[in-house]
Amino acid sequence: MQWLDNFSLTLIVILALLLGFAPFYPEPHIVEKTRMLFQGQLKRPIDIFDFFWHLWPFALLIAKLVRMRQLGQF
Repeated sequence: MQWLDNFSLTLIVILALLLGFAPFYPEPHIVEKTRMLFQGQLKRPIDIFDFFWHLWPFALLIAKLVRMRQLGQF
């Protein structure tokens, strides 16, 4: 987990905001793909890939926050 310690929290937050919510207009992809998931419409491989592509920065942010909590930095 030392590789995660090397990333700054600021960098991960910026990455999550930019990549996670891109494109911003007309609607962020993560919002669209999440709605498709809950409606049972997330079936095409490109949509599934796109969902995970926009989701991984948030997963990295959560992992970083959990790691910081474990180290007593948060």
